[in-house]
Amino acid sequence: MKFQKVMKFGGGCLRDADGFKRAADIIRKEAVPPAVVASAVAGVTDALESGLKRAVKNEAGVARTIRAFRTQHRQLADVLLPTPQIREDAILQIDHRLIRLERLLRGAALIGEASPFTRAHVLSYGERWAAILLAGVLREKGLDARALESEQIGLAADESPEDASADIPAFRRAIKRNALGLEAGRFVPVITGFYGVASRRRIASFGRNGTDYSAAVVAVALHAPLLEIWKDVDGFMTADPKRVPEAKPISRLSFSEAAELSYFGAKVLHPRTLEPIAGLNGTIRIRHLLRPDRAGTEISAKGRTTENILKSVTHNNRLAVLRVFGAGVGCKPGIIGIIGRSLADHGVNIISVITAQTIINVLVAESDAGRALKILRAIRRGVVTRVDLETGLSLVAAVGEGLTKRKGLAARVFTAVAAAGINVEIISSGASGVATYFLVRKEDALPAVRALHAEFFEARAKLKPFALPPVSIRIGA
Repeated sequence: MKFQKVMKFGGGCLRDADGFKRAADIIRKEAVPPAVVASAVAGVTDALESGLKRAVKNEAGVARTIRAFRTQHRQLADVLLPTPQIREDAILQIDHRLIRLERLLRGAALIGEASPFTRAHVLSYGERWAAILLAGVLREKGLDARALESEQIGLAADESPEDASADIPAFRRAIKRNALGLEAGRFVPVITGFYGVASRRRIASFGRNGTDYSAAVVAVALHAPLLEIWKDVDGFMTADPKRVPEAKPISRLSFSEAAELSYFGAKVLHPRTLEPIAGLNGTIRIRHLLRPDRAGTEISAKGRTTENILKSVTHNNRLAVLRVFGAGVGCKPGIIGIIGRSLADHGVNIISVITAQTIINVLVAESDAGRALKILRAIRRGVVTRVDLETGLSLVAAVGEGLTKRKGLAARVFTAVAAAGINVEIISSGASGVATYFLVRKEDALPAVRALHAEFFEARAKLKPFALPPVSIRIGA
């Protein structure tokens, strides 16, 4: 029997004993036992990263780090697992992994550094401990549940230690020959999220908050048609409810809409989650742990068209723009390729590229800006005359299926922004059929989001002819 569902529980759900119990109650209600993917307890991954940094500087702190993790997880076990045998078994498994972690930390302390693969290995322990505890809680509730690490089920990854991609064909082959027998109905597998296994059994992480992605990989490998991602939010909203109190839940999105929202700053879903599932007729549902009676947001290939077209407005304050100047950079063959390769070779990801005849604008993460500037200034090849860095900007994105095809919709977007007294620095529209985005000064980002939300989701005004108020806009550059 095939799995009907994979259920992923994030760290926001598993932050305390109550969260573990709620997750277990939700799993227990399933008619067909699902596969479960677990994140680390909230805050543990950050604590592991801090512990590794301390170990590299001074081995004396390793014992204190291990003691803190042992105390935290034993206290959870004491509360969650009243049956002595179940509790002792969980503590034994946790302690065994603490010993392995201690060896890794002392090794890093001995040589005074930690390789990317070592860092990924250290950070994987939060998921390992959480899976053990969640499986124990399920056993307390009468289910046959087993904590399974990525190594045990053959969740293969490529050779990138900290931003890996899963090798799904290899994973599927491993599942078929795996003696554990991952088949729905036999038991509830509680699988570690966040990481896979590269060659020579090295641990490779899928990136911070990558458990969403690994859950999608598990769903595809098990041929499960539904992935439920349980979080401490209701799903996607028309805006960030912490910044726009009037934000409303979105019941349905297409894969494209969800991907663009995640890419441009919505933190509900890891941007890579849709990679494995898109095109396979699978469905993702995002559900709230504390409100299991609500449907949340459903993400599928088709999505749903609404009268206003626009589904959500989001923004990203953590970016910078590199401006590459030259008389013919916009039409010189190979320049964009040189820029892309140079940045990629140094691990810098490009968020977007917007070109004109005399300038290429390269959007990167704010944390990469200084390094990227040095890299591009070193090129100085051919027609490139100058490279400048501009900070203090934010990206605002309006997302909705059909946005670029509805006449007058883009004008309505920028009219609302202009009416709020906000100047637009750069516009990009058409790169994606479901998103229009623009750059404004950082202090104007939230007012722009609120202006768009009021226009499209609060006033519910019908589209009609209008005159554009004065506004300064640089189109494309």
